[in-house]
Amino acid sequence: QVQLVESGGGLVQAGGSLRLSCAASGLSFSIYSMGWFFQAPGKEREFVAAIRWGGGNTYYANSVKGRFTISRDNAKNTVYLQMNSLKPEDTAVYYCAAQPRDYSDYVARTAYRYWGQGTQVTVSS
Repeated sequence: QVQLVESGGGLVQAGGSLRLSCAASGLSFSIYSMGWFFQAPGKEREFVAAIRWGGGNTYYANSVKGRFTISRDNAKNTVYLQMNSLKPEDTAVYYCAAQPRDYSDYVARTAYRYWGQGTQVTVSS
């Protein structure tokens, strides 16, 4: 059974930082591309960042470029999202997701096979 478990969310002031983690089990982690999405209340789930299964390529939404960094540790089956210079508009539930290496669309939700339950990030002004 595949499980993705996010952690690291919380309440932070604007300008602060958080690091989210997503621990994966039940899959061959190294051959899955990993993505982070966020969903604000009343809005659709949106792409934040992704890292290719080989680990050499990363992709970001324009709104987070230069502020967020995605990374992975295949030895720990974990993907991270370092979030700096946080803004109130970053407030949302953040989800990690896993995509088989056969795919190469990192932005589309439908390209991801497995999802975590999410972790809340709240940025106060």
